[in-house]
Amino acid sequence: MIESVLVANRGEIACRVFRTCRELGIATVAVFSDADAGALHVREADTAVRLPGAAPADTYLRGDLIVKAALAAGADAVHPGYGFLSENAEFARAVLDAGLVWIGPPPGAIEAMASKTRAKELMGAAGVPLLAPVDPASATVSDLPLLLKAAAGGGGRGMRIVRELPSLAEEMKAASAEARSAFGDGEVFAEPYVERGRHVEVQILADAHGTVWALGTRDCSLQRRHQKVIEESPAPGLPDGLRDTLREAAVAAARTVGYRGAGTVEFLISPQGHAYFLEMNTRLQVEHPVTEEVFGLDLVALQLGIAEGAELPPEPPPARGHAMEARLYAEDPARNWAPQTGTLHLLEVAGAPADRPVAPRLRVDTGYTHGDTIGVHYDAMLAKVIVWAPTRAEALRGLRYALRRARVHGPVTNRELLVRSLLHPDVVAGRADTGFYERHLDGLTAPAPGEEHAALAAALAAAAARATRDTVPARLGGWRNVGARTQSGTYGEHEVRYRATRDGFDVEADGVRVIATAPHRVSLEVEGVVRHFDVTAYGDEVHVDSAAGSYRLTARPRFTDPSLRTEPGSLLAPMPGTVVRIADGLAEGAEVTAGQPLIWLEAMKMEHRVTAPASGTLTALHAVPGRQVEVGALLAVVTDTAVVTDTVVTDAQEEQPS
Repeated sequence: MIESVLVANRGEIACRVFRTCRELGIATVAVFSDADAGALHVREADTAVRLPGAAPADTYLRGDLIVKAALAAGADAVHPGYGFLSENAEFARAVLDAGLVWIGPPPGAIEAMASKTRAKELMGAAGVPLLAPVDPASATVSDLPLLLKAAAGGGGRGMRIVRELPSLAEEMKAASAEARSAFGDGEVFAEPYVERGRHVEVQILADAHGTVWALGTRDCSLQRRHQKVIEESPAPGLPDGLRDTLREAAVAAARTVGYRGAGTVEFLISPQGHAYFLEMNTRLQVEHPVTEEVFGLDLVALQLGIAEGAELPPEPPPARGHAMEARLYAEDPARNWAPQTGTLHLLEVAGAPADRPVAPRLRVDTGYTHGDTIGVHYDAMLAKVIVWAPTRAEALRGLRYALRRARVHGPVTNRELLVRSLLHPDVVAGRADTGFYERHLDGLTAPAPGEEHAALAAALAAAAARATRDTVPARLGGWRNVGARTQSGTYGEHEVRYRATRDGFDVEADGVRVIATAPHRVSLEVEGVVRHFDVTAYGDEVHVDSAAGSYRLTARPRFTDPSLRTEPGSLLAPMPGTVVRIADGLAEGAEVTAGQPLIWLEAMKMEHRVTAPASGTLTALHAVPGRQVEVGALLAVVTDTAVVTDTVVTDAQEEQPS
């Protein structure tokens, strides 16, 4: 029997595994980098072992250090989580060679599916339908669009869509470099890109006694940068015949490689309803909770049992209801999904808790809590919000409600995008595809309605707080230092004007009347409708929450600090990160053209390129490969150009918060 488990991972998945271990009476061991010394998964573990350094290559990707940590802490089993070394056959062998229990599939099965090219060969031999590969060296215009994919690893890293033949060679080079950096293997292959395809997968679970379960389907079509954002189970709108085909193909894939444990077989569904094998993930998936909720299972507990030699029942329990999951990221979708950093002041998601027998039922899986810092080294996922209900419509409504009422104070997040996505007709009807955000992002990230009222509420709350501080003793009565003159403040892009009166405040805004004010709550009547706003300030950062939405505003000073001004043509770092490379031959005095990639930054396991804002001469170059920079740091200067920094996300995160 397993008595102590080391989780070779961090963040949300480590906390998730620890939760099941505690319920089963199994001791837990965490590993942590220097950047994660105070992380939630470290605080929740019974024992923790430091991995010196901060970069993944020095810490969570060091299998030798993790095995030593397990032995030093007295663990007798290792759970890999997802991402990092979870699909590394050599790591699995090292764990087994050390006399530890590996909570995952056999190394041979991992190896067979580690290369997508080899996996496709095996699946083709097993009769699983495939997309025919395309040789990039002989590709023609008729082969476009193409999808470039890393042969090793997953999560969208090293993935590119190529729509123009002249860009194929450069995109192959970039994809190969990313794949080599992420997985240590630069092999990249090309296949046809299916427009408006759906991403549907099957959760499998197999024991060592010949039983293989296919646990329904999941639709993971809502993706950005080939990274999943919203997932659900079962996949909506699939004919029964197609569901049978997917289940049979998934079971065949598992049996072909002698699989054991939890895994996922992923398929692409064309608009015509044809299914094509994409890959097999030999690990637990980020989106596994929706399957757990539908089948009433704990997949981590089943992984542990299978690792101990337990036998699965012949058939899984019946599916019931519908579950949906949304990934809450610290990122700004309106700025090309740029990751965000800083302190997470508050994370509260309201709804019926998972242990209450009501519907819709809410579950929140996270690796962060109030006061934690979101750094630059790892994935930007803050939490997964999961809702189960008897029907898809109820689950959809419950997830919208939970996200809309969530209080997330700190870095900018994708929460508003998630709410709007769940309201979109294509999502409501269950017909979204993998190109959904490519087509609809601008509309989904347009300025939120009602922000001007949130700014007004923020200003009034601040004024009420000042008035409270300035109130004289009751026997003197009245306020001190609050005159009847009109005052103003700027919050975000909104300048608001108001005046203190004997009865409260008057505002200069058409159709708005102040009902009540307090330092943390303001009620406004807007066009005859009373709305309540909860206001919380953290320095100049102000969060305003209401039933209609939540807003993150910056209280701006009346006068700009001259030291913060930048010269025209300055290229500034759009986020904290590390300079990973600069364009070949780039040096001061070089002539550059508008849109030319000049500098590449890496932050939160994503690579971003900073391009020339216009044609001109590079008159300064401060970026140095390997150097960490803060947001707003001066990277370079191009003469005679406007200050416009165009940041283009060029790859995707791993499919895990790590």
